[in-house]
Amino acid sequence: MFIDSHCHLDFPDLASNLDELLCKMQENKVTHALCVSVNLEDFPRVLALAQAHHNLFASVGVHPDYENLAEPSAEQLVMLAEHPRVIAIGETGLDYFRLKGDLEWQRERFRQHIRAARQCNKPLIIHTRAAAADTLRIMAEEHADEVGGVMHCFTESWDVAQQAIAMNFYISFSGIVTFKNAVNLKEVASKIRLDRMLIETDSPYLAPVPYRGKLNQPAFVRYVAEEIASLRAVSVDEIAAATTNNFFDLFKVPKNEMLAS
Repeated sequence: MFIDSHCHLDFPDLASNLDELLCKMQENKVTHALCVSVNLEDFPRVLALAQAHHNLFASVGVHPDYENLAEPSAEQLVMLAEHPRVIAIGETGLDYFRLKGDLEWQRERFRQHIRAARQCNKPLIIHTRAAAADTLRIMAEEHADEVGGVMHCFTESWDVAQQAIAMNFYISFSGIVTFKNAVNLKEVASKIRLDRMLIETDSPYLAPVPYRGKLNQPAFVRYVAEEIASLRAVSVDEIAAATTNNFFDLFKVPKNEMLAS
């Protein structure tokens, strides 16, 4: 079975067709999905999905791309993370690709999320784009290794992957790994330890081949697993088993949740 460790089922393009998406998950042996928060205004609808469906989970956090918001405090994030269906803090991190100028607010927001994760002992979901050095530096300065987490939709180098793993983080691969031009990422996927790997869709974005350019959905995470299996010359079942076990271990989800699927 497969688990989509990062999706946005609350986004309008997916939420309007939720019943069909859940059926497609079942047809493709995608047993669980983590619905990831990108701002606090919409967090209630993320949590509502996790409350309504036994195989969906939620995170709480504010994405680094969201400007001009009231900044979340660590205490606020901890309070929202108290709900048992909330299994992670994030997504959080740094993005120097989309935003320019003085981004100290982004770095401070990231620090607040790490502090919240340490206070509530829940793992982090980290987004980094064109900002790997600062991301790793702040992770080290704020002792993110104490809770660990996942570098989601990973597109960085093997060196960055190794540094993140050394800080108790997993590396998650999205549909990008199926793209022909993702040569360096394919190399990372072929080399990384299986006990440090997750798979995701980041849907509705980044649909894998053969659906590239179309609306993504959790059912398509199987194509990510199939590509990684091909790169490593192992069975898809081996990738599925490893990434499923890793998900339950990282997010501290009771094993009976696995059986309930």
